[in-house]
Amino acid sequence: MGYNNKRFNNFNSKRPQRDKPIGDGIYVEVRNNDVNKALRIFKKKVQGEGILQEYKERQHYVKPSEKRRKAKAAGKARWKKKQEKSTVDRGY
Repeated sequence: MGYNNKRFNNFNSKRPQRDKPIGDGIYVEVRNNDVNKALRIFKKKVQGEGILQEYKERQHYVKPSEKRRKAKAAGKARWKKKQEKSTVDRGY
């Protein structure tokens, strides 16, 4: 019994290409051998893209109920902070 080659030709085409970069990537040009400045700029870019935050989120699975509970607690903390700031600004 022979295999139908047309059926199996597209099998590998569905897999993602690992050779190609997904995006432009993050890069920083080092000028005048100032590596410290380039590192600061790189850290800002990584922070802005949210790469580290996503990495930390993927460390372990968080249940949807736990996500909601944390989001609600964060919202309450923001509201409380805003109320305290307005109290200080108004003086009462």
